[in-house]
Amino acid sequence: MPRRDVPFLRSQSRARTRILLTLGFGGLLLLMAGAGFDAIEVLRQIQARNDLIRRNFLGRNRLLNQIRSDLYLSGTYVRDYILEPQPDRAESHRLSLDRTRSEMNSALDAYRLLAGAHEITPFLSLRRELDEYWSLLEPALAWSAEQRRDRGYYFLSQEVFPRRTAMLSIADQIAFINEQQLTAGDDQVAALFAGFRMRLGLTLAGTLALGLALAAFSMHRLLTLETESAARFHEIAHAREELKELSARLVAAQESERRAISRELHDQVGQSLSALLLSLGNLSAAIPAPIAPALEGHIAAIRKLAETTVADVRNMALLLRPSMLDDLGLIPALQWQAREVAKRTGMRINVAADGVPDDLSEEHKTSIYRIVQEALHNCTRHAEAHTVRITVRQERGSLLLTVQDDGKGFQPKLERGLGLIGIEERVAHLGGSLQIESEPGRGTLLAVVLPLSQPAPAPTPANALA
Repeated sequence: MPRRDVPFLRSQSRARTRILLTLGFGGLLLLMAGAGFDAIEVLRQIQARNDLIRRNFLGRNRLLNQIRSDLYLSGTYVRDYILEPQPDRAESHRLSLDRTRSEMNSALDAYRLLAGAHEITPFLSLRRELDEYWSLLEPALAWSAEQRRDRGYYFLSQEVFPRRTAMLSIADQIAFINEQQLTAGDDQVAALFAGFRMRLGLTLAGTLALGLALAAFSMHRLLTLETESAARFHEIAHAREELKELSARLVAAQESERRAISRELHDQVGQSLSALLLSLGNLSAAIPAPIAPALEGHIAAIRKLAETTVADVRNMALLLRPSMLDDLGLIPALQWQAREVAKRTGMRINVAADGVPDDLSEEHKTSIYRIVQEALHNCTRHAEAHTVRITVRQERGSLLLTVQDDGKGFQPKLERGLGLIGIEERVAHLGGSLQIESEPGRGTLLAVVLPLSQPAPAPTPANALA
């Protein structure tokens, strides 16, 4: 597969993953929302059905109790009417009986509206018995006092009370059917609950299945991404190590090339120019006197140019790689560098060394020299400093270098040039640490800590002012 197609395929895979996750989680949320709304609706229906059944039962039961009570009262009023010898009091009992009959008829009409299908037959029987009951009572209500006295006991015992008992039995039957309807209503509520439980179970099963599928898919994607991230991390870490190694090789190659060029300039070009100066001296001595003024001037100009060229070549060789760094050590090289920069810029540079070992490795010496060189370059070019203090000392198996100036300062987190990046790479290559403290208008402190692989012998203190 061409490499240019890999990002496109990865982009398509991420897009499909986002779509699937969106649809999955959206469907899961919709399923949960639907289950919640369905549960609320079912509970509302159950509560409404339960309230309706309860109200109907209580209403029918209240009307049946009223009908029973009116039946008992009607019998009592009939008895009192028939057995009452005084006409005015008998009439009072008859009026009470008429009022009770009216209330009973109202209760029957109201019950007819609430009666269920199972109650129609016994209700009609009760209504028919009541009509016959009242039809039976109508002739007796027109009796005279003597007729009531003569026929009353027989009429009550043989006609009124048995019919009342039969009607009460029918009313009890209706009450029993009413209770059965209440039980049937409870069964209906239980059926609603059963249906709700089934739907809820199915919804929960679907939600759980979808959730498990989403969890499995998400875990698979997370593990895939984790694997890819780990692979990318290893690639980046390997690339960083390769970059560090390449940077170290470049620095080593640069130093090696500088050393070679410095030696070429010092040994070849410098010796050739010195030989040229010697030849000019011999030529001047070989020319017989008197020498023409013009020729003497030309020889003097050539000698001066050769001497200037020798000095420039010597400075170039020292700047590329001071021979004293290899011959005399780190501290003399730093002191020479400080003197040269001070002469060129007018800055006051102080170099202080304490406990610096003589047998520092080549990498340590070169790195510290180049760090100081870059720091002094920054002090000259950017900081506009007047005084610089360089300190090198050994502490607890580490070599500490500080360069502090009184320049205009800067913001280390925002301003990083190539020079500071080069210093960071040199310090990181040796496993050290770099700290830069600076604020605008308050100077700069550069602190480097480099670990020493071996304990150093007796130190050689040095302190010089350039």
